Amino acid sequence: MDIASWFRLDGRIALVTGGSRNIGKWIAEGFIAQGAKVYISARKAEDCFATAEELGPNCVALPQDVSTVAGCRALAEQLREHEQKLDILVNNAGTAWGEPFDQFPEKGWDKVMDLNLKSPFFLTQALHGLLKAGAATGNPAKVINITSIDGQRLNPWETYSYHASKAGLIYLTKRMAARLIEDNIVVTSLAPGAFPSQMNRAARDHGDMVAKSIPSKRIGVPEDMAAAALYLAARSGDYVVGETLTVDGGLVSAKVGVSIDA
Repeated sequence: MDIASWFRLDGRIALVTGGSRNIGKWIAEGFIAQGAKVYISARKAEDCFATAEELGPNCVALPQDVSTVAGCRALAEQLREHEQKLDILVNNAGTAWGEPFDQFPEKGWDKVMDLNLKSPFFLTQALHGLLKAGAATGNPAKVINITSIDGQRLNPWETYSYHASKAGLIYLTKRMAARLIEDNIVVTSLAPGAFPSQMNRAARDHGDMVAKSIPSKRIGVPEDMAAAALYLAARSGDYVVGETLTVDGGLVSAKVGVSIDA
């Protein structure tokens, strides 16, 4: 049983949005280490090119703002200039907005929903042809949506549109998976917990304190996210369809609450 080869990505082409930093960068780096050629996209061109240079010749920058349908289609066209197929798409680009209920603005709703929920659908749609070209019997193409444990439970902050977008993306993953498996494209999602990132500044700046509330007693490290994404992207995840893999040290499923009888 050659299990090691099931976690390789040799010859595979991947695209990671939001790939210039944090979770997207960690996933890209993990894919490259396992043999993939990875295109990364980000809104800020200078950051995108800098990360691609850092990750080496198997990483190519395709700067683009995918918060609009036009941007999603433009990124798909950029990729078509380089490749005739796509094996792995990671919809990682995302944003958040926190503001009190009585003051929460429409722009805080639309900005988050457009990038977190709308763009994964329309980018996948725009890349459907390339993904079908990359799919083969016994070797499906993959779409991995980066969701969040905040789509599975509440955090303490008033991040209304973020919660809604990530919960919606978890269910959208199931709906997309049911359709795209017909084209031999497997759709799944990854729900990160506390990782040190620009979006999760509490974990980034106060990791020791945050770790106290996590059953595993630590926050996530880059390898946790890279390995989980690799599992879904490689042959190892071929038989996992429409599911969300939660990577949070047990916060959602192993956290013991306070009894109402206590």
